[in-house]
Amino acid sequence: MSIVLEEKHISANEFRVNEGIRVAEVRLIGPDGGNIGVVPIKEALKIAREADLDLVEVSPGANPPVCRVMDFGKFIYERAKKEREARKSQTKIEVKEIRLRPKTNEAHRGFKVDDARRWLNQGHKVRVTVKFRGREMDYPEIALEDLKEIAQDLSDVAIIEVPPQMEGRTMLVVLAPTKGGAKKKEKPEQAEVRKEAEA
Repeated sequence: MSIVLEEKHISANEFRVNEGIRVAEVRLIGPDGGNIGVVPIKEALKIAREADLDLVEVSPGANPPVCRVMDFGKFIYERAKKEREARKSQTKIEVKEIRLRPKTNEAHRGFKVDDARRWLNQGHKVRVTVKFRGREMDYPEIALEDLKEIAQDLSDVAIIEVPPQMEGRTMLVVLAPTKGGAKKKEKPEQAEVRKEAEA
């Protein structure tokens, strides 16, 4: 089990605990966080046992080493829990890719747009690319229109992060999810009812 303590990645077995602390005396911190002072190791162990807690060396480099009376199992569990929560909060943004050809038919493009919508709703960025072959390079405006239409189709869930541009024989656009998430598209009849209500 690994935990984060004082900005360093460490594990439970890197602590010296109870009889594993082999020094003559320690600076002792009580279970309430109060400084008890410098005491012989035997007395520190006795105080920890009487409190039904552990003696944990928290600063081995100090002279004398600093030890604290605490529930070591609970301490390790809490630190591991905090690290797990910190990892969860660091959302990994992945860039997904949709590849098209200049002559991609409407039905196939529709499937690709559905994939892009799903990924954007999951919080991923989407890179849409159109690869040119041979004489297709003579008509880049067709691909440009396709990319603009796709960006428009996804405008309720995405913003254009990188506008359409050429990279070699590929035209691309990068879409990023909107911060507020997907806005639900109104059906035409719902829009009509809303307009009548506002009138």
